Amino acid sequence: MKSPDDQSRSLPTSWTFFRQWLKDPLGVAAISPSSPQLARQMMSQLPKTCRRVIELGGGTGVFTQALLTHGIALADLLVLELNEELHQHLQRRFPGMAIVCGDAGNLRAIAEEQGFSGEARADAVISGLGLLSMPRQLQQTIMSAAFDSLQPEGRFVQFTYGPANPVTREVLEALELTARRASFTWWNVPPATVYVYTRRVSRAVTPRSMR
Repeated sequence: MKSPDDQSRSLPTSWTFFRQWLKDPLGVAAISPSSPQLARQMMSQLPKTCRRVIELGGGTGVFTQALLTHGIALADLLVLELNEELHQHLQRRFPGMAIVCGDAGNLRAIAEEQGFSGEARADAVISGLGLLSMPRQLQQTIMSAAFDSLQPEGRFVQFTYGPANPVTREVLEALELTARRASFTWWNVPPATVYVYTRRVSRAVTPRSMR
């Protein structure tokens, strides 16, 4: 007879994801994993010379696998997932990868601990977080931490459900960011839009000690 843990490991990833959504519909923003079409659209927005990537909200690993397929090396990928069961699922699926069970609001400290700081900052952040449902201050905390972990020319690539920009105008103004609607796909449940965020003026990131 299989143990509950063995049964959980043998379940399809879609059911693993749906079960977590039932437990926490606000924390898990979707009812099913992202589609391959959405993953391809997200990958198409990475910088051409992209080498190091941070993924926020790894889920069941759809984007994680797409990043590896895209050519991002295991050692150059850092994944954050706050949900403990999804975190364990990711660790089983991608052994040897830096997968942290942590809050995206603490990304500065996590990135530094994992070697994604200074000259080794990421070229892109890929996000599956439900920014649209977050209060403005939490949005700003996460976006600020993400851009502190990015190279000056780095990109923050985010998908959202529906056509509206999930990041408020106030946050964009406070952090001096530009937003670009990159693509839309009906072939996702629900349909999804990809947005790309960059700094308005490319500039060196000020070391924390100088702030």
